[in-house]
Amino acid sequence: MIAASTLQLASNENPLGMPPAARRAAAEALDTSDRYPDAAGTQLRAALAQKLGVPAEWIVLGSGSSEILTLAALAFVQPGEGVVSSQYGFLVYAQAARLAHGRHDIVAAKDFGHDLPAMLKAIDERTRLVFVANPNNPTGSFLRGGELLPFLEQVPAHAVVLLDEAYTEYLTPGQRYDSMGWARRFPNLLVARTFSKAFGLAGLRVGYGVGQPALMARLNALRPRYNITTPALAAAAAALADEDFQARSFALNLQGREQLARGAAELGLRSLPSAGNFVMLEVGDAAGVHSALAGQGILVATLEAYGLPRWLRISVGLPEQNTRVLEALAALPPAST
Repeated sequence: MIAASTLQLASNENPLGMPPAARRAAAEALDTSDRYPDAAGTQLRAALAQKLGVPAEWIVLGSGSSEILTLAALAFVQPGEGVVSSQYGFLVYAQAARLAHGRHDIVAAKDFGHDLPAMLKAIDERTRLVFVANPNNPTGSFLRGGELLPFLEQVPAHAVVLLDEAYTEYLTPGQRYDSMGWARRFPNLLVARTFSKAFGLAGLRVGYGVGQPALMARLNALRPRYNITTPALAAAAAALADEDFQARSFALNLQGREQLARGAAELGLRSLPSAGNFVMLEVGDAAGVHSALAGQGILVATLEAYGLPRWLRISVGLPEQNTRVLEALAALPPAST
């Protein structure tokens, strides 16, 4: 059990917490939680359809977007068939490939991000699924729409591209692109998003996938019937409607990300440009720094599992929380970093 006083900056959650409107909606939904939830998530899918400009039938709900990633592998990949992703990609991609007993082809990263031309070359006649995260977790790298669209145009029809947009709400207006328009254009494109990050509902586990009906039918054939609880459905619908909270979350993240990057630079620590709600710092003895921070009640993420043993990922917190972690880093002995 994590102590209430612990500063948790390890899992890229929203430091504002759950939107008050979502909290109220979840509490009210408990009154009918003696009944099974709406298996189709009708009201939430209708709200998403209106927001995104796609038919509700093009949307599948998941227990977090991680379930969408896993369902995609199980739906589209037969044993021995190929899954392509980038080095430093989200760990769930490898897990999903293993669950499907697929062949996982990991393409070397370029500047800690996706090398799309190399990923295209890795796709062969046995490839069935290609994971692309934008922004990427844990590195924070970002692909412009002008890079992604030519890639999508060249991926062969037998391979499904899963565009993982878990952090898309943190993109600046100049970074945004029309992935919903692309979903209408490309029958082999599946876009995955989540309510766990900007919407503040990480513990309620709500995500969704968007794609054309043929793709959605294959996901729905495997999706557990009651995979989203009644309180979670209600909270997600309320969070989706709360545009003021979304604007506050975006602004807070933009300022906090800059605060962490600037503070790291002042400490002589290298950080990578990030389009997410986190910053990756090169600290040298990452395990030692992680342990030292944990001893002060600050949890950040180590990245050994990604092959990045010198780096830590720090989630953006409230201004005073960002200050606390920067001050803790500054107080460490020089040998630690």
